This record gives sequence, C-alpha cells and structure tokens, in this order.
Amino acid sequence: MLEVKNLNVYYGMIHAIKDVSFSVKKGEIVSLIGANGAGKTTILQTVSGLIKPKSGEIIYNGENIVKISGHKLVSKGLAHVPEGRRIFAELSVIQNLKLGAYTRRSNFEIDETLKNIFNKFPRLAERKNQLAGTLSGGEQQMLAMGRALMSHPSLILMDEPSMGLSPIYVNKIFEIIKEINNDGTTILLVEQNAKKAMSIADKVYVLETGNIVRSGNASELINDEAIKKAYLGE
Repeated sequence: MLEVKNLNVYYGMIHAIKDVSFSVKKGEIVSLIGANGAGKTTILQTVSGLIKPKSGEIIYNGENIVKISGHKLVSKGLAHVPEGRRIFAELSVIQNLKLGAYTRRSNFEIDETLKNIFNKFPRLAERKNQLAGTLSGGEQQMLAMGRALMSHPSLILMDEPSMGLSPIYVNKIFEIIKEINNDGTTILLVEQNAKKAMSIADKVYVLETGNIVRSGNASELINDEAIKKAYLGE
C-alpha cells in the first residue's frame, strides 16, 4: 500500500532524513520507533504531504504522491492524526468530527460514519455538543482519531497517540488502534512507548538520527537484547 524509497528531507542545511526506505502492506500495523529527534514525525509529515522531500519517492497505492498536496491526499484515502492532537478547541466535538469528512459528498454516508465513530468512542457521543478544548487529554486523542476516521481512510498515520496520557488511557488508545486495524484500516504508527507499539505492530523500523538502523517483525525485535536495552527500558 505504501512504499517509501530513498527519502531525503532537509531543514535548511540540516539533513533530517537520510535515504530512508520502508514499506507498509495493506492491513498491517507498521511502527516507527526511535528516540526524540530521530526523525519519526518528519517522516509522517512528509508522507502526508506537509513537508516536501529533497529527493526520493513515496508510492501510495501505485502512485508517486511526493508532489501532491496534503489536503488532496485525504480524498485518496490517507489520513493523519498529528502529534499533539491538533483538535479545534473552540469548536464542539461534533463540529470537529464533521470537519474530518470535508472530502465526502454523501450526507447519508457521513451520518453513518458518525454513528460508527460514536459506537467506537461512546465518550465522544456523551460529549458531542461540548467544546473540544474542555475535553481531557485522552478524550481529545479519541477525537483526533475519530476525526481522521471520518474521511473513511485506507491508511492512517498516527503520531504519538499515547503522549501525555495516563496509563489507563494509554491502554484504551492502543486497544482502539488495534480495533481500527481489525476493521480493515492500515496503520503507520509513530510512538514513543516502544513496548506498546511493538505489542500491536506487525513490522517495526528503528530510526536513529534520520537513518533506519534496524527492521523486522515486531514479534522478533521485541525480544532482541539491544532493542530491549535501548528502547524498552529492560
């Protein structure tokens, strides 16, 4: 579904992403792990069209999308749940969700998707008329995920979904990510909580200072001694 080939991204003179290549198959959860500043968020922002690379290819469903603007990629089935959630604090929960469906034309389909979102996130249904800025961190994360699902994506990029959340909400968010994947959505996940990410991922790529230094099946890498020491706190 997604193939990134020899990607290079610069911030001015700083070479942030260095010849990175990886792939995501339909139906997978693929996780990028690494320390702060490794380049994980930059990769997601480049894939979703928010940053333009210096060189390389991003092939999504057989098409090179490097030159396509981010807002146009949404209608092609690619959605992004950004780091820090980025919900619209002054709008209600339901207004935030409906903004996620801006590329869709059928009101019936939008209403049906909204029902599904409220089934998946009952907390949002309870607070649908509440201002989004008054929600807890965990509820805001659910809203950001629900907003992305409103576009009915084939592939969701998720950036640090558990950041700043209590352990109970972290577990809940990861349960929901797994559920979204089971419903048929492919997921590219960036997550600081490497242990949690690897527990639900099919494949893992390890990033260090803009380079992919390790890759493999999550079930194998989670037992790798070097990975345990560097990223799992063991």
